[in-house]
Order: sequence, then structure tokens, then C-alpha cells
Amino acid sequence: MKRVLIINGANLNLLGTREVKIYGDRTFEDYLLDLREKYPHFDIHYFQSNLEGEVVNALQTGANYDAIVLNAGGYAHTSVVIRDAVAAISHFPVIEVHISNIMQRETFRHSSLLSAVCAGTIFGFGLLSYELAMKAIESWD
Repeated sequence: MKRVLIINGANLNLLGTREVKIYGDRTFEDYLLDLREKYPHFDIHYFQSNLEGEVVNALQTGANYDAIVLNAGGYAHTSVVIRDAVAAISHFPVIEVHISNIMQRETFRHSSLLSAVCAGTIFGFGLLSYELAMKAIESWD
């Protein structure tokens, strides 16, 4: 059984109520139940924090996992320390996800400091972006 850690960064605790037209009306906790049901062969763990250092700490505990799915939120565009934490991970993949299509949004969201050090980046498919990341992990041995 593959162990997967999903890490959500700042403001993603507000899913379901924050900018519903962009992020949808489901909480992540509700979606996580469905994701676990669709992928019972994965041991899926979840961590969310609004604090940059706590996201770094969660990444550094990743040695206990086979993969990390990371939605750093706005930190993807600004955080060198999260980028460095991802770059330090070499023994399993980190997949960057974004719920919205960042290329259709404000210009400052068009670039991610994380993409270059992640195994792949998925964006623009709503919460389905997480499921697409799980499918990628599923295909890797």
C-alpha cells in the first residue's frame, strides 16, 4: 500500500466558502472522504497549514511516505523556503497541484517557484487535480 501525504497551504482551509466561483463549494475534508474511497489501496494522510514553516516541516517529515501531493496555495508563487524543502526531497515524488487554472488568473500566479523541483504540476481541474495526482502516483512503481 502506497502512503501518500497531501499538504495544503495557506487559505485552503477555507475551501467551500472562499471564492466559490474559483474554488468550488466543497470543503477539502469532504472531498478527502471521496478521494480515500476511490483510492482504498492508498494510505492517504492530510495536512493543512496557513504557516509557511509548518508546510516546510510537513515536507521534511515526508520520509514516511511514498509520495507527496502539494498545493502550497499562494506560497507556490512566493516561497523560496518551500521550494528548497521540495528540492531536498530525492527519494520520492512531489506533485504540485492547484485547483484553479493559474494561467487564467492574475499575472503573478502564472509562475510557480515549485514547478521546477516537482515531479509534475497539475492545475485547472478543480478538486479533480488531486485525483489526477493520485493517478500519476498509481502509475509509478
